[in-house]
Amino acid sequence: MPSIAIVAALEREVRPLVKKWKVHDREHDGRRFRFFQNDETVLVCGGIGSSAARRAAEALIALFEPKVVYSVGFAGALDPALKVSDVLRPSRVINASDASSTDISEGTGVLVSFASVASPEQKAKLRDSFGAQAVDMEAASVARAAEARGVLFGVVKVISDEIDFEFPAMERFVDSEGRFSEVRFGLFAAVRPWLWPQVIRLAINSNRAAHALSDYLSELTTASGLVRTESESKQ
Repeated sequence: MPSIAIVAALEREVRPLVKKWKVHDREHDGRRFRFFQNDETVLVCGGIGSSAARRAAEALIALFEPKVVYSVGFAGALDPALKVSDVLRPSRVINASDASSTDISEGTGVLVSFASVASPEQKAKLRDSFGAQAVDMEAASVARAAEARGVLFGVVKVISDEIDFEFPAMERFVDSEGRFSEVRFGLFAAVRPWLWPQVIRLAINSNRAAHALSDYLSELTTASGLVRTESESKQ
């Protein structure tokens, strides 16, 4: 059974990593999940948002019984010093909805999980309220799933949008299962030419971030990376 489990939101966040991995579908709790597997590592793209992330993490843990579960993917910068493709290993994850937190024995800094894509104004409020350096949507839910099953937890995030990046609300393009509709989003953007520069910038930034994250995870999921993770978690 794989020792390392990874929960991402969307395949595009980790595509460079999993493009040659084995793919298989399995069912858990009435839902089908697509898993990517390579030696000691199994990965699932659970969808956007806290509910989708929690379901995916629970499925991973129940089906594969890993030693450690990582929440990975894109994050928004709350610290002006953070730039696109910077990789973060926070030592604390805070759920913005109830201020609950999970401490991690490895890493540095704070990641806050927020219910939606944060605007520059929301980013400033989150930074001031929680002392966080970055924001995502899923890590706090993955942490809860791992804690409930007594599994080690870690986070690897990569900056995909800097603190001043602004974009329209994306929730309308995400269904109840956390799936993002690229077709609906494409049609929405196509008739709004004032958004095109932002869409192009987002695409370029996302591609850079995905490659940086995948390179980091490739090193992390080697045998030496697993030993290091377990050792740090026991300290």
